[in-house]
Amino acid sequence: MTLSELYLTLLIGGTVLLASIAAARTAHRIGLPSLLLFLAVGVIAGEDGLGLEFDNAQLAQALGTAALAIILVEGGLTTQWSDIRRLLAPAGVLATAGVAISVVVTAAGAHWLLGMDWHLALLLGAIVSSTDAAAVFAVLRAQPLPQKLTGLVEAESGFNDAPTIILVLVFSTATADLPDPTQLVGNLAYQLAVGGTLGVLLGRIGVAALRHIALPATGLYPLATVGFGIIAFAAAGAVNASGIIAAYLSGLVLGNAKLPHRAATRSFAEGTGWLAQIGLFVMLGLLVDPSELPSAILPALVVGLVLLLAARPISVLACLVPFRIPWREQAFISWAGLRGAVPIVLATFPIVADVTGAYDVLNIVFVLVVLFTLIQGPTLPVVARHLGLARADALREIQVEAAPLDLLDADLLTVAIPPGSKLHGVSVFELRLPPPTVVTLIVRDGATLVPDRHSVLRAGDHLLLITTPPTREAAERRLRAISRRGKLARWLGEHGAPGPEPAAPARTE
Repeated sequence: MTLSELYLTLLIGGTVLLASIAAARTAHRIGLPSLLLFLAVGVIAGEDGLGLEFDNAQLAQALGTAALAIILVEGGLTTQWSDIRRLLAPAGVLATAGVAISVVVTAAGAHWLLGMDWHLALLLGAIVSSTDAAAVFAVLRAQPLPQKLTGLVEAESGFNDAPTIILVLVFSTATADLPDPTQLVGNLAYQLAVGGTLGVLLGRIGVAALRHIALPATGLYPLATVGFGIIAFAAAGAVNASGIIAAYLSGLVLGNAKLPHRAATRSFAEGTGWLAQIGLFVMLGLLVDPSELPSAILPALVVGLVLLLAARPISVLACLVPFRIPWREQAFISWAGLRGAVPIVLATFPIVADVTGAYDVLNIVFVLVVLFTLIQGPTLPVVARHLGLARADALREIQVEAAPLDLLDADLLTVAIPPGSKLHGVSVFELRLPPPTVVTLIVRDGATLVPDRHSVLRAGDHLLLITTPPTREAAERRLRAISRRGKLARWLGEHGAPGPEPAAPARTE
């Protein structure tokens, strides 16, 4: 590549990136999922639009898988362990048995209604049976829903990519006969067990390293944190295990540890997640040929309706009834099985494997994702209201950021007091922070003041505190407790456990 070609490539790439960011803002304002406009940017820039040629399915598969790894690392980093730890069992069943049920029901519909042979129908069913982590994280976190419900769908979307990818790989390579179920289950168990173990292990190694190594610049902490997630993904893939589950679990471990500069790390992870989503969707938009899509509309509608009205509800019902999930929540989970980039990326696997009819599958999947994202995403708030699940936003948790002071063997904490926090009106001495924790500075309306014990805190204040590593957790718990229940938090049974304030219980029957 010459220097002029490099400049042209960077110019096009930067223009596409800025156009995608503008599309995300437009999508947010009009209530559309941003992934649709990212796909549109890719289609417009493609051969039938501005003339950019891209038809390398193998490169799309490689780049798409890497982008999914980044998205899942970001999803793990921004997921509260306290939100999902009690939901691991139902989420795990949905991500495994639920995927299997959905594959079979969808394949049966494609076989009987569209006349597909069983092999291609099972392949199509496997491709569209995974809920999309990027779509779920982006859409559900903006909805006023019970945390338990959101956490269950998020956990499922983080876990079910791995079983789905395994099934797609198996059906893509088994072109003659269907795979032996025993071998399939054994392969699935190996990939999930080894991938999960490596993800947790490398996440813990990352936590130990980042806690005890003082890096020379703040910006290196986010890079190192995301780097451990990428290493977990690659290490699992190197031993033929699930890199996807390793990436998500390593991010989950790192994101819930007491690491320096957590707020900066979350912001950086969200930025890289957005960059991965934009690059992924634009690339997939470039990959499809718009002139071939009209013929895929009817098959996509048929498969999508089978998936939305039969496969997803049956799998949710079969998997969640043993956990006594209320029927309203089951209905919402059925409707909230959002599809996005994952099925389109998976549709490149049979193309690379040279499966007959693979390009038809890609077109069907692309149209299905577009149509049903238009249906499901914007209607989620309406469905939640009709099911009695929508609620007012809970009190926002205070944000505590830590930076190590190596020479003093101390930690500097910054605390932002959000609107509605019961820290408002509390005097410094009423905080009763564990010694030797001290409030050293208050920043209020752009001005700074050095507090004494009678200084009164206000919503919107930013506090600077000095504490020691042994007392840091107790200080954070005390601040969270008062923020939730006020000065009498301890008497009211609030001890400031990590995680959001418990939501009001959803209406059940």
